[in-house]
Amino acid sequence: MSKILVIDDQRGIRGTLKDILEMEGHAVELAEDGKQGVEMFTADNFDLVLTDIKMPNMDGIEVLDKVLQAKPDCPVVMISGHGNIDTAVECIKKGAYDFIEKPLDLNRLLVTIKNALERGSLVSETKALKKKVSRTYQMIGSSAPMQQVRTMIEKVAATDARVLILGPNGTGKELVARSLHEQSNRATKAFVEVNCAAIPSELIESELFGHEKGAFTSAVKQRIGKFEQADGGTLFLDEIGDMSLAAQAKVLRALQENVITRVGGDKDIKVDVRIVAATNKNLADEIHKGNFREDLYHRLSVIIINVPSLNDRADDIPELAEHFLTIVAQEMNVKAKKITPEAIDALKKINWTGNIREFRNVIERLTILSSADITAADVEAYARPIGV
Repeated sequence: MSKILVIDDQRGIRGTLKDILEMEGHAVELAEDGKQGVEMFTADNFDLVLTDIKMPNMDGIEVLDKVLQAKPDCPVVMISGHGNIDTAVECIKKGAYDFIEKPLDLNRLLVTIKNALERGSLVSETKALKKKVSRTYQMIGSSAPMQQVRTMIEKVAATDARVLILGPNGTGKELVARSLHEQSNRATKAFVEVNCAAIPSELIESELFGHEKGAFTSAVKQRIGKFEQADGGTLFLDEIGDMSLAAQAKVLRALQENVITRVGGDKDIKVDVRIVAATNKNLADEIHKGNFREDLYHRLSVIIINVPSLNDRADDIPELAEHFLTIVAQEMNVKAKKITPEAIDALKKINWTGNIREFRNVIERLTILSSADITAADVEAYARPIGV
């Protein structure tokens, strides 16, 4: 049920709107002028405001300004019997959701309110999702190795220098890549990720550069590749050590010339992309084995950031534990469990071969299986899967 504030100096219109909107299942509050309406709005939580324009004490335009100052995402629908095109345009420019003339067309009014409330709901959901995503990709830890990583990110992010991120599996290389993007001048543009290890070698070129219709048997329509999708933003090539040599040659050309060609095409396409790559492999060994191009390595490694293993940053375990306990509790819709100092000490003694990814799974397991506060005995019993 949505809560709507109706502001109008005509008692008959206020009463009619209240009756109609309540029949539609909304909760409705009434104000007889703009001043009273703003006071009511700031004292309560409304999902939508429906306001007249020409009113004593404070007109609807001023109401609109004050409502959006207090709650920018709240939809405001303006109604007036004295309106014209200029007034309507002014309201929309100032941020009103819609402008409806009196006498009111109730069908149009109800449709407008329905659409406005749905948009407001989507805006709220999007904000909540962004907060969740932000928490998901947050870099946690205050240890010296993590401070070094943050310092490197701060120095490099504002430039367009290519960055190669090295580190074992599960250490959070993607978090470093996202942080580089979010602190860069490209933050408003796309961050596009490609897991080179997850794409078959015969499809990687199409994935990166796109293809033209008819380029191969299953190419029934044109496809835009990741380079074009990331134009103006950042392209994160994860697990680049697993990329085929044929694809490496094309990536090298794209880096040298800022130009790509779709599979099956003959047209050069200019792209403006910052490349951030990551791998858990020793690329020097891969070059020696003939699996990785040395010239591509030098193109990618303008800046190298080494992400420490969890074993090398064990001082971060208390902070990481609290972070993941909160995240897991939110996902399960339960109260976050406490963890004892002895349990933290027990976690610090574990050899974390799976790094942060493994640690997060252990915290989730402890949340589910521990009866009350998480103790050292719980860590001993549940930190490792059976048989490990």
